[in-house]
Amino acid sequence: QVQLVESGGGWVQAGGSLRLSCAASGSISSINTMGWYRQAPGKQREWVATSGGTTDYADSVKGRFTISRENAKNTVFLQMNSLKPEDTAVYYCKAVSLLWSSWGRGIQVTVSS
Repeated sequence: QVQLVESGGGWVQAGGSLRLSCAASGSISSINTMGWYRQAPGKQREWVATSGGTTDYADSVKGRFTISRENAKNTVFLQMNSLKPEDTAVYYCKAVSLLWSSWGRGIQVTVSS
């Protein structure tokens, strides 16, 4: 499996931007896809974006968020623009291979109105 460490979270006013990073270590050659999820207080964890053969986005972030991976495939980014208060959540990175999936510990993103 891999170990995932998120960074780049924090506090921002509505309309602002943040860029999250997720660095993977371990069996990175076996990773098929990497993605981002988020969990707001009192809500279930929800999918945000995935980077694999293609990139996909939840409707709620489409056009505002961009997922990308560096060429070595051991880091995935989430560029978040035009942030809204409803984007406030703990954001988690996830890596998936044919045999396992791994989660990061999560990082807080807070958007104030």
